[in-house]
Amino acid sequence: MMAVRVRARLTGKTSMFERERVQSIQSTRLPSRPRPQWHAPRSIRGRITMLISLLAVFLLVPSGVIAGLVAHQSVGDTVWLEARKEASVAAAADRVGAITPTIRPTVPGIEFVQVVSPDHRVLSASPAAKGLPPISEVWPSADDPQQDVWTCSHQRIGCVRLSAQRVTSAADSNVVYAGRPALSDTSMTVIDSLFATQGTLLIFLAIAMTWKVTGRTLRPVEAIRAELAAINVNDLSSRVPESSGEDEIARLARTINSTLSRLEAARLRTEEALNQQRRFAADASHELRTPVAGLRAQLEEAQLHPEDTDLDSLLHRTLSDVDRLQAIITDLLLLARVGSCAKEMRERVDLSAAARKEVARRGQEPRHTRLVLEPDVMIDGIPTQLGRLVTNLLDNAQRHAKSTVVVGVRRVDGQAELSVDDDGDGIAEADRQHVFERFTRLDAARSRDRGGTGLGLPIACEIARAHGGDLAVETSGLGGARFVLRLGLAETAEETPVPASDAP
Repeated sequence: MMAVRVRARLTGKTSMFERERVQSIQSTRLPSRPRPQWHAPRSIRGRITMLISLLAVFLLVPSGVIAGLVAHQSVGDTVWLEARKEASVAAAADRVGAITPTIRPTVPGIEFVQVVSPDHRVLSASPAAKGLPPISEVWPSADDPQQDVWTCSHQRIGCVRLSAQRVTSAADSNVVYAGRPALSDTSMTVIDSLFATQGTLLIFLAIAMTWKVTGRTLRPVEAIRAELAAINVNDLSSRVPESSGEDEIARLARTINSTLSRLEAARLRTEEALNQQRRFAADASHELRTPVAGLRAQLEEAQLHPEDTDLDSLLHRTLSDVDRLQAIITDLLLLARVGSCAKEMRERVDLSAAARKEVARRGQEPRHTRLVLEPDVMIDGIPTQLGRLVTNLLDNAQRHAKSTVVVGVRRVDGQAELSVDDDGDGIAEADRQHVFERFTRLDAARSRDRGGTGLGLPIACEIARAHGGDLAVETSGLGGARFVLRLGLAETAEETPVPASDAP
């Protein structure tokens, strides 16, 4: 029992010692080295060059090895053919008895020629084989009269490629041996070196050409990148260089320039919208201040002196001021919306019919309105805006005419022309551009009712510009002012002159 306890204690101590030793070894183990990471080239040019290099290696190295093997085989086959030819010539001479003790080889490169009897005696030999025993012990049979032999049995001449050919099929036929020394390892090494050098040069040539071609191909991409990096949101007028052709890079450059054009157009539209909002706020604060102040003054006066206030007169004046304020706000909102309408909202409009409709809608006017209209003068536009343009021109003409207003529509030089003439006092040439400015009244002494809001002609001018046309002031043949609107004809509209018609 004591022995068992001692053994158990010793065993426990030994196991504890081994565990401590293992832990010590583990704690002193060297840290593992990080594995090297392979990083691919970052540029497309480098990646394409690396890919072509790998393809060149995988294609050219096996091709070079196969070509070397084929070259070795071709050299060997050439030697065998030359040896067979010389052996055939010597055998033919032996069959006709024209063989001489000294054989002069007729095939270049064949040095060793022997005619050996069945008892293995050399009957005739070439100068290089004089004094030599039979070069080979191979003896072709009648069934297989010709054999190719590789032998290294003679140390004096080394290894030889031979053709052993039986002269006749008789049992006592002689055998002709013809051959040449085998190519040395040095010669074969030269052939292998040539193929290796050629393969290496082709690989490096493929790498260099790929690097150069990809560089020239991707040069426009770098130019596009540099140009895009220089473009900022405040100036989108720059364009990337476009290369000729229909390749992917040329199409990319054209797409980028098209996108930049759209962005620039969108930025201009956004700026125009912001400018319109700013003008709307400025005009509203400027023009509404006076009517609001007048309205407030009337109400405060009525509040201070209610016993002296005529309620009906006060309501009439205040409602007139409110109507004026409403008209100004409506016109300002229209000015802000004119340039923001999309082209998709446009439709085919007969300008003559639109003018006739607006004149008919106004009913009986204090001044006679005469129409001179060519039918079917078609344009592309927004009908409501074109109607408002005609209405504003008619309002202005009726306001300043003495007795007659003439509205005309015709085709002139591939354009549609709308004219509104009056026989009033006209507009001085120095003031003709000012009439299209907002809240401009050339007659400072006229009343509000006659002067309007001061936004009719600016609205008409903005509508004309939004439709790609222009509105100008000229001198009328009636003696007053002549407002002329010029717009482009619709694409399918034909310019066929039609006699004018008058309508009351």
